[in-house]
Amino acid sequence: MKYSNNNFPLIMSISCIAAMGSFLFGFDTGVINGTVGGLRLAFDSSLFVSSFNIASMLLGCGVGAFYSGWLSDRFGRRTMLIVAAVLFIVSAAGSGIADTSDVFIFYRLIGGLAVGSVSILVPMYIAEIAPAHYRGAYGTLQQFGIILGFLVVYISNYLLVKFSGTSINEFWFGFETWRWMIWGELLPAVIFLITLFWIPESPRYLVVKGKNKLALKVLIKLYGQFLGEAKLLDISMSLSSDHAPRLSDLKHRVTGKVHRVVWVGVFIAIFQQLIGINVIFYYGSVLWELIGFSELNALFINIIVACVGGVGCLIMIFLVDIWGRRPLLKFGSVMIFLSLLTLAFIFMNVEKDVYGVINLGQYKVLTLIVVNLYVFIFNLSWGPVVWIMLGEMFPNQIRGSALALAGLMHWIANFMIVMTFPLLLRSMGMVGVFSVYSGFTLIAGFFVFYYLSETKEKELEDI
Repeated sequence: MKYSNNNFPLIMSISCIAAMGSFLFGFDTGVINGTVGGLRLAFDSSLFVSSFNIASMLLGCGVGAFYSGWLSDRFGRRTMLIVAAVLFIVSAAGSGIADTSDVFIFYRLIGGLAVGSVSILVPMYIAEIAPAHYRGAYGTLQQFGIILGFLVVYISNYLLVKFSGTSINEFWFGFETWRWMIWGELLPAVIFLITLFWIPESPRYLVVKGKNKLALKVLIKLYGQFLGEAKLLDISMSLSSDHAPRLSDLKHRVTGKVHRVVWVGVFIAIFQQLIGINVIFYYGSVLWELIGFSELNALFINIIVACVGGVGCLIMIFLVDIWGRRPLLKFGSVMIFLSLLTLAFIFMNVEKDVYGVINLGQYKVLTLIVVNLYVFIFNLSWGPVVWIMLGEMFPNQIRGSALALAGLMHWIANFMIVMTFPLLLRSMGMVGVFSVYSGFTLIAGFFVFYYLSETKEKELEDI
């Protein structure tokens, strides 16, 4: 079902406001990239504790993702986005003022609840208001928002270190620079909270709750009178034989087995993390310093990497509804696999100095190119496509519950990658780490080829 072009500004503006949650997702997870050294010195942390300072938020993400789907079925998508915005504000304020690892981890866990919630709520909300013909392009706003959040926080971190000297130096009002890196999230979080009161509730949620008049009002604003009434009929018919959504709906009524589509969604959510992309986004500055760059130059490289990822997302917007989801994921799997193998080959042929710093020598430029290619391809394929498909692949009846389960497993996989990377790096080196991630990428490609179905241009009620 296509919509009138007159509604494009409204649908786009509503989607962009929702995608501000994804921006905060990127900002909140990416800010840690520039604070690793400052946190370790401020709290006198061991390698394990330092890793947990970084990864602890991801535990909150898992809880937030799991319960946000169920809570959004009960209280509404917009309501839960408002709750997430408040959690972002509390987390940013508290993490920046923390004076011990325990306090820092507590507030990062609160931030994790917010990040996990928006990781599920944003694609769900956008999928439920966007027209099928352009739903992929709108869905890309999730990943574009994440990358934009990374880019803004990387620029912020870079400028703060440039003016202060290092992340551990005192800056404004006697507070260390790394604290100001975290507090930079407060402004966009407040803006997100305020603008959420302007957007409507999801019409599909309103129909589930029996608020058909209010749902029709929203649908008419989005699609016009004729198409709005037709869409209300489609949604009502898809739900007419069902009860209120619940977690047990994930199992087949007769066989008692979890629906196949749920398993598929869970596995693509897990594979998106096992590819290893967040090693670059969370540990980027550490990696660049490990291979010989200064702290300031490492932070500047992070900016370049985020820009490259943003370009990939922009191109993705124009391809996803033309090529489809599966072709992009298959293409991405092949290219990411080759990129990771190339990185493993590079580090196989370089040596460390007596201080443990890797001397890339003639491979320095090639390494920068391959890492940026890796990030570019990820944001052209696995980054946005997985979020798009998770938002649209599940039937109305189980969308909230299935997204909750997929989101939980996504963040558990993310936690495992972030926690194990420093340990794997110490025991296996760069060669082993990138070889492991390339192996997971190969498996992910085969999974897409054999198990994933295309959802391009299909109405949610038809899927």
